[in-house]
Amino acid sequence: MNTAVPDLSSSAVLIAGGSSGVGLASALKLVDSGVRRIALTSRSPDRGKAALEQVRARGEGVDAEFFPVDANDSGAVAKVVDEAHRFLGSIDVYLGSIAAAYRPELLFNTPLEDISQILSQQALPPLYFTRAVLPYMREQKSGSIINIASDAAKVATPGESVLGAAMAAIVMFTRTVAIEAKRDGIRANVITPSLIANTPTAERVLSDGFSKSLFEKAAKSAKLGVAEPDDLAELIVFLAGPGSARLTGQTISVNGGISAA
Repeated sequence: MNTAVPDLSSSAVLIAGGSSGVGLASALKLVDSGVRRIALTSRSPDRGKAALEQVRARGEGVDAEFFPVDANDSGAVAKVVDEAHRFLGSIDVYLGSIAAAYRPELLFNTPLEDISQILSQQALPPLYFTRAVLPYMREQKSGSIINIASDAAKVATPGESVLGAAMAAIVMFTRTVAIEAKRDGIRANVITPSLIANTPTAERVLSDGFSKSLFEKAAKSAKLGVAEPDDLAELIVFLAGPGSARLTGQTISVNGGISAA
C-alpha cells in the first residue's frame, strides 16, 4: 500500500460548499499553502462565481473552476464529482463544508413533519459527496476526506436534538469510512466547530429568539475567542497535507473553549 501523501503543491482539491464561510476561507488558505488545482461547488451560481474570482486571484497559476449543484440530490452530486475529477485530473483532498439553513429550536416546538427534512438536509450531503469521491481516491491509493459537522454531535445541547442526531451521523459515518478506507491510503477526519463568527449561519442563529440566547451564551464560554473561518481553514490545510499522514478517524473541535468534548 502506498501511504505517501502528496505535497499540497501537487494536490487537487474539491470543496463542497466552497462559495462562502469556511469553505471559501479554506480554498484561499490552501492556495496560500501551494495548491493550484481547486474545484468549488455550491447551490448558488452567483456566490460560486464570486468565490471563484477570489480563488483565481489569490495566487499565480491557480487553475480553479466552479460547479453548481444541489447537494441533496445524490445523482447531481455523483455527476458534479465526475465533472470535477475530469477538470482536476485527480481528487487528492475532499472538503465538505455544506451548511444547510437551520436554527436551533426545542424539540416540542419542532413540527413533527420537519424532522425528516432536517435530518436529510443536514446529514445526507456529506455522505453523498464522500461516497462519490471514494472510487477516485481508491484508484489512486491516496486521499484526504475532511467533513465538517458540529459540536452538536458530541455535546447534548438544548434546541439541537435533531441537528445533533444529524451531526452524529456525519461523525460516525466519517470515522467508519476512515477504518474502511485506510487500506487504500485514504484518511478521513471530521471537524466539529460550535459557533463560527462572520458566517451566514452565525448571522442566522444570532438574529433573534431561542437560538440567539443559546449562542450568545455559548460565545461567552469561548474564552479563547469565538472561532473564525480562518481558524478552521488552518486546521483544514494541515489535514489536507503530508503533516497529517498518520492521522485518520479523528473528530476535532475548534470552538475557543465552548466545550471540551
